[in-house]
Parts: sequence; structure tokens; C-alpha cells
Amino acid sequence: MANHKSALKRIRSNEAKRVLNRYQAKSTRTAVKKLRATTDVTAAQELLKKVSSMLDRLAKKNIIHKNKAANNKSKLAKFVKSLAAA
Repeated sequence: MANHKSALKRIRSNEAKRVLNRYQAKSTRTAVKKLRATTDVTAAQELLKKVSSMLDRLAKKNIIHKNKAANNKSKLAKFVKSLAAA
């Protein structure tokens, strides 16, 4: 167990940040699943904008790797384009 006040504060702040990061990552994964389940083209295009923004935010904060965000955005854009073509 930590002995210094600053170390105790660091433990508290790290836990708060961890919880927030997990929440944001989980809500983004849920949004991605919702987009994948969509069959309506216009709804998918609107969702794609929101999900891309969420992925960029996670990558910016180093919650996920920037390449993972780029790969996910690419696959989702390809999916939405295939919906439009069909």
C-alpha cells in the first residue's frame, strides 16, 4: 500500500480515469455494433459520422491505438458504401 499522500491521490485519480476510459471504449464498441446491424443507408451514414468521431476521440486520448481506429473507420466506411450500392 502507498505511504505518501501524493501516491494515494495518484491511485484515486488513476482509478477515476480508468473507469471513464472503459466507459468511453465500451460505448464506442456498442455504437460500432449498432452501425453494423443497421440496414438503412441514411441512418448508417449518420451513425458513421458519430462512430468515426468517437473512434478518433479514443485514438487521440490513447485509449485505443490510432491504427486500430483507422482500420475500424475504414471497415465501417466500406460497410456503409456496400449498403448504398445494394
